[in-house]
Amino acid sequence: MSDSVSALGAASSSRDIAQNAARQAADQARLDKARETAVSFEGVTLGELLQPMFDTADTSDSVFGGGAAEKQYRSLQVLEMGKEIAKGGGVGIADSVYRQILAMQEKASS
Repeated sequence: MSDSVSALGAASSSRDIAQNAARQAADQARLDKARETAVSFEGVTLGELLQPMFDTADTSDSVFGGGAAEKQYRSLQVLEMGKEIAKGGGVGIADSVYRQILAMQEKASS
């Protein structure tokens, strides 16, 4: 009888450990997604802030020579520059957005 009770206790303990591990993995995935979203937001924001600077730059004497094609793809280039700045640490927008995302998620779950 005591063998079956201890086997039952061990199975329950293993199940609890597995559930805790699954819960921690889900929480970590949620945190990672929130961080990724915050960094992405900062990248887009920085791209939008950089756009006017590139709109006023004279590129006719540049290595690529300017032209219609360069003007057409300029916004994509600036957006990617903003994303790279954000990935490299950014200016702190992502940290604030990350905290707000977590606060909103906490409020929604309570």
